[in-house]
Amino acid sequence: MNIFKQLWVSIFSPKDIASFQNQGIGKTILYVFFISLIAFLPSAFYFGTMIVDGIDAMHETVSEDLPAFEIKNGTLTTEEDEPFSLNKNGYQIFVDGTGTLTPEKVASEADEAVALLKSDLVFVSGGNVQSSPYSVLEGDNQEISTWLDSVESVLPIIIPLLLLILYLFTASGIFIKVTIIAAFGLFFKNALARPLSYRHLWRISAYSITLATIFFTIMDAFQAIVPFASIISWFVTLMMLYLSIKETSANKIGNRD
Repeated sequence: MNIFKQLWVSIFSPKDIASFQNQGIGKTILYVFFISLIAFLPSAFYFGTMIVDGIDAMHETVSEDLPAFEIKNGTLTTEEDEPFSLNKNGYQIFVDGTGTLTPEKVASEADEAVALLKSDLVFVSGGNVQSSPYSVLEGDNQEISTWLDSVESVLPIIIPLLLLILYLFTASGIFIKVTIIAAFGLFFKNALARPLSYRHLWRISAYSITLATIFFTIMDAFQAIVPFASIISWFVTLMMLYLSIKETSANKIGNRD
Protein backbone atom coordinates (compact mmCIF):
# COMPACT_ATOMS: atom_id res chain seq x y z
CA MET A 1 0.00 0.00 0.00
CA ASN A 2 1.48 3.35 -1.00
CA ILE A 3 1.85 6.24 1.43
CA PHE A 4 -1.12 8.20 0.04
CA LYS A 5 -3.48 5.25 0.43
CA GLN A 6 -2.11 4.69 3.93
CA LEU A 7 -2.91 8.31 4.72
CA TRP A 8 -6.47 7.90 3.46
CA VAL A 9 -7.31 4.67 5.29
CA SER A 10 -5.63 5.85 8.50
CA ILE A 11 -8.23 8.63 8.77
CA PHE A 12 -11.12 6.22 9.35
CA SER A 13 -9.98 2.59 9.53
CA PRO A 14 -8.46 1.19 12.77
CA LYS A 15 -8.39 -2.22 11.06
CA ASP A 16 -6.03 -0.94 8.37
CA ILE A 17 -3.92 0.85 10.97
CA ALA A 18 -3.58 -2.43 12.85
CA SER A 19 -2.36 -4.12 9.67
CA PHE A 20 0.64 -1.76 9.52
CA GLN A 21 2.12 -3.15 12.75
CA ASN A 22 4.59 -5.40 10.93
CA GLN A 23 5.69 -3.15 8.10
CA GLY A 24 9.30 -1.96 7.85
CA ILE A 25 10.27 0.72 10.34
CA GLY A 26 11.78 2.81 7.54
CA LYS A 27 8.41 3.13 5.83
CA THR A 28 6.78 4.12 9.12
CA ILE A 29 9.40 6.81 9.75
CA LEU A 30 8.86 8.11 6.22
CA TYR A 31 5.13 8.29 6.95
CA VAL A 32 5.75 10.37 10.09
CA PHE A 33 7.85 12.82 8.05
CA PHE A 34 5.06 12.89 5.45
CA ILE A 35 2.28 13.61 7.96
CA SER A 36 4.56 16.22 9.58
CA LEU A 37 4.87 17.96 6.22
CA ILE A 38 1.10 18.02 5.80
CA ALA A 39 0.66 19.47 9.30
CA PHE A 40 3.33 22.08 8.56
CA LEU A 41 1.90 23.38 5.26
CA PRO A 42 -0.58 25.95 6.69
CA SER A 43 2.06 27.38 9.02
CA ALA A 44 4.58 27.47 6.17
CA PHE A 45 2.16 29.39 3.96
CA TYR A 46 1.21 31.95 6.59
CA PHE A 47 4.78 32.34 7.82
CA GLY A 48 6.16 32.93 4.32
CA THR A 49 3.32 35.31 3.47
CA MET A 50 3.82 37.15 6.74
CA ILE A 51 7.53 37.72 6.12
CA VAL A 52 7.21 38.77 2.46
CA ASP A 53 4.19 41.03 2.91
CA GLY A 54 5.52 42.48 6.14
CA ILE A 55 8.87 43.45 4.65
CA ASP A 56 7.17 44.87 1.56
CA ALA A 57 4.89 46.99 3.73
CA MET A 58 7.79 48.20 5.84
CA HIS A 59 9.97 48.99 2.83
CA GLU A 60 7.27 51.11 1.19
CA THR A 61 6.60 53.23 4.23
CA VAL A 62 9.67 53.34 6.45
CA SER A 63 11.39 56.20 4.65
CA GLU A 64 8.31 58.27 3.79
CA ASP A 65 5.32 57.68 6.04
CA LEU A 66 6.79 56.84 9.43
CA PRO A 67 7.95 59.35 12.02
CA ALA A 68 11.70 59.79 12.45
CA PHE A 69 13.20 57.01 14.56
CA GLU A 70 16.52 55.42 15.34
CA ILE A 71 17.49 51.95 16.48
CA LYS A 72 20.68 51.81 18.49
CA ASN A 73 22.01 49.14 20.85
CA GLY A 74 18.84 47.10 20.39
CA THR A 75 16.47 49.93 21.40
CA LEU A 76 14.18 52.09 19.28
CA THR A 77 13.81 55.79 20.07
CA THR A 78 11.49 58.37 18.52
CA GLU A 79 10.45 61.95 19.23
CA GLU A 80 6.81 60.86 19.53
CA ASP A 81 5.17 60.82 22.96
CA GLU A 82 2.72 58.05 22.02
CA PRO A 83 2.63 55.04 19.66
CA PHE A 84 2.27 55.85 15.96
CA SER A 85 -0.12 53.79 13.85
CA LEU A 86 -0.66 53.67 10.08
CA ASN A 87 -2.77 51.41 7.86
CA LYS A 88 -1.01 50.65 4.59
CA ASN A 89 -2.07 48.07 1.98
CA GLY A 90 -4.13 46.16 4.53
CA TYR A 91 -1.30 46.12 7.06
CA GLN A 92 -1.36 48.03 10.32
CA ILE A 93 2.09 49.50 10.98
CA PHE A 94 3.10 50.58 14.46
CA VAL A 95 6.09 52.57 15.68
CA ASP A 96 6.42 52.81 19.44
CA GLY A 97 9.47 54.11 21.25
CA THR A 98 7.56 54.59 24.50
CA GLY A 99 7.36 50.94 25.48
CA THR A 100 3.57 51.06 25.65
CA LEU A 101 2.88 48.35 23.06
CA THR A 102 3.76 44.68 23.44
CA PRO A 103 3.70 41.93 20.77
CA GLU A 104 0.50 40.55 22.31
CA LYS A 105 -1.18 43.96 22.26
CA VAL A 106 -0.19 44.46 18.62
CA ALA A 107 -1.78 41.10 17.75
CA SER A 108 -4.97 42.13 19.53
CA GLU A 109 -5.08 45.40 17.58
CA ALA A 110 -4.75 43.91 14.07
CA ASP A 111 -4.73 40.54 12.30
CA GLU A 112 -2.08 41.75 9.84
CA ALA A 113 0.54 44.05 11.30
CA VAL A 114 4.19 45.07 11.43
CA ALA A 115 5.43 46.81 14.55
CA LEU A 116 8.67 48.54 15.48
CA LEU A 117 8.47 48.40 19.26
CA LYS A 118 10.84 49.60 21.95
CA SER A 119 12.99 46.49 21.81
CA ASP A 120 11.28 44.13 19.32
CA LEU A 121 10.46 43.86 15.64
CA VAL A 122 7.04 42.18 15.43
CA PHE A 123 5.18 40.57 12.52
CA VAL A 124 1.54 39.52 12.87
CA SER A 125 -0.34 37.49 10.24
CA GLY A 126 -3.66 35.77 10.80
CA GLY A 127 -3.23 36.04 14.54
CA ASN A 128 0.23 34.40 14.42
CA VAL A 129 2.90 36.52 16.10
CA GLN A 130 6.61 36.46 15.32
CA SER A 131 8.80 38.67 17.48
CA SER A 132 12.56 39.19 17.41
CA PRO A 133 15.00 41.63 19.05
CA TYR A 134 16.89 44.23 17.03
CA SER A 135 20.05 42.13 17.01
CA VAL A 136 20.97 42.87 13.37
CA LEU A 137 18.89 45.99 12.81
CA GLU A 138 20.32 49.43 13.57
CA GLY A 139 20.09 52.91 12.13
CA ASP A 140 17.57 55.60 11.25
CA ASN A 141 14.77 55.61 8.68
CA GLN A 142 16.99 55.88 5.63
CA GLU A 143 19.48 53.30 6.82
CA ILE A 144 16.69 50.85 7.66
CA SER A 145 15.19 51.36 4.19
CA THR A 146 18.54 50.49 2.60
CA TRP A 147 18.83 47.45 4.87
CA LEU A 148 15.34 46.27 3.84
CA ASP A 149 16.44 46.47 0.18
CA SER A 150 19.22 44.00 0.91
CA VAL A 151 16.91 41.73 2.91
CA GLU A 152 14.38 41.55 0.05
CA SER A 153 17.09 40.45 -2.34
CA VAL A 154 17.98 37.40 -0.22
CA LEU A 155 14.45 36.38 0.82
CA PRO A 156 14.37 33.52 -1.76
CA ILE A 157 17.27 32.00 0.21
CA ILE A 158 16.30 33.00 3.75
CA ILE A 159 12.66 31.88 3.67
CA PRO A 160 13.31 28.28 2.50
CA LEU A 161 16.02 27.91 5.16
CA LEU A 162 13.71 29.22 7.87
CA LEU A 163 10.90 26.96 6.66
CA LEU A 164 13.22 23.95 6.71
CA ILE A 165 14.20 24.69 10.30
CA LEU A 166 10.57 25.15 11.33
CA TYR A 167 9.60 21.92 9.54
CA LEU A 168 12.29 19.98 11.39
CA PHE A 169 10.95 21.34 14.68
CA THR A 170 7.42 20.29 13.64
CA ALA A 171 8.60 16.80 12.68
CA SER A 172 10.55 16.46 15.94
CA GLY A 173 7.43 17.34 17.91
CA ILE A 174 5.37 14.76 16.06
CA PHE A 175 8.03 12.06 16.53
CA ILE A 176 7.99 12.80 20.27
CA LYS A 177 4.18 12.67 20.29
CA VAL A 178 4.19 9.28 18.53
CA THR A 179 6.71 7.96 21.05
CA ILE A 180 4.55 9.10 23.98
CA ILE A 181 1.39 7.68 22.39
CA ALA A 182 3.11 4.34 21.91
CA ALA A 183 3.83 4.32 25.66
CA PHE A 184 0.08 4.66 26.28
CA GLY A 185 -0.31 1.74 23.90
CA LEU A 186 1.46 -0.48 26.45
CA PHE A 187 -1.46 0.03 28.83
CA PHE A 188 -4.01 -0.61 26.09
CA LYS A 189 -2.37 -3.80 24.86
CA ASN A 190 -2.20 -5.16 28.42
CA ALA A 191 -5.86 -4.32 28.99
CA LEU A 192 -6.82 -6.01 25.70
CA ALA A 193 -4.37 -8.91 26.17
CA ARG A 194 -2.64 -8.33 22.84
CA PRO A 195 0.89 -9.75 22.35
CA LEU A 196 2.33 -6.50 20.95
CA SER A 197 5.83 -5.21 21.58
CA TYR A 198 6.70 -1.53 21.80
CA ARG A 199 7.98 -1.47 18.21
CA HIS A 200 4.61 -2.67 16.96
CA LEU A 201 2.84 -0.07 19.09
CA TRP A 202 5.12 2.67 17.73
CA ARG A 203 4.14 1.76 14.17
CA ILE A 204 0.45 1.72 15.06
CA SER A 205 0.79 5.03 16.91
CA ALA A 206 2.41 6.66 13.88
CA TYR A 207 -0.77 6.03 11.89
CA SER A 208 -3.17 6.69 14.77
CA ILE A 209 -2.24 10.38 14.77
CA THR A 210 -3.56 10.80 11.21
CA LEU A 211 -7.19 11.72 11.91
CA ALA A 212 -6.39 14.40 14.50
CA THR A 213 -3.50 15.76 12.43
CA ILE A 214 -5.56 16.13 9.25
CA PHE A 215 -8.46 17.72 11.13
CA PHE A 216 -6.31 20.34 12.83
CA THR A 217 -4.37 20.97 9.62
CA ILE A 218 -7.65 21.87 7.93
CA MET A 219 -8.60 24.09 10.88
CA ASP A 220 -5.21 25.82 10.69
CA ALA A 221 -5.62 26.34 6.94
CA PHE A 222 -8.87 28.21 7.56
CA GLN A 223 -7.45 29.87 10.69
CA ALA A 224 -10.32 28.42 12.71
CA ILE A 225 -9.95 28.35 16.48
CA VAL A 226 -10.89 25.02 18.07
CA PRO A 227 -11.61 25.17 21.83
CA PHE A 228 -9.58 22.68 23.88
CA ALA A 229 -7.65 21.73 20.74
CA SER A 230 -4.85 19.92 22.56
CA ILE A 231 -7.25 17.82 24.66
CA ILE A 232 -9.31 16.91 21.59
CA SER A 233 -6.20 15.99 19.60
CA TRP A 234 -4.87 13.65 22.30
CA PHE A 235 -8.30 12.11 22.96
CA VAL A 236 -8.98 11.36 19.28
CA THR A 237 -5.49 9.95 18.78
CA LEU A 238 -5.67 7.72 21.85
CA MET A 239 -9.11 6.47 20.79
CA MET A 240 -7.76 5.58 17.33
CA LEU A 241 -4.83 3.84 19.01
CA TYR A 242 -7.14 1.84 21.29
CA LEU A 243 -9.44 0.81 18.46
CA SER A 244 -6.47 -0.15 16.29
CA ILE A 245 -4.91 -2.29 19.01
CA LYS A 246 -8.31 -3.92 19.51
CA GLU A 247 -8.27 -4.90 15.83
CA THR A 248 -4.99 -6.80 16.19
CA SER A 249 -5.00 -10.53 16.68
CA ALA A 250 -4.94 -11.97 20.21
CA ASN A 251 -2.61 -14.68 18.86
CA LYS A 252 1.14 -14.27 18.75
CA ILE A 253 2.16 -12.06 15.83
CA GLY A 254 5.10 -12.32 13.53
CA ASN A 255 7.93 -9.80 13.62
CA ARG A 256 9.44 -8.05 10.64
CA ASP A 257 11.69 -4.99 11.02
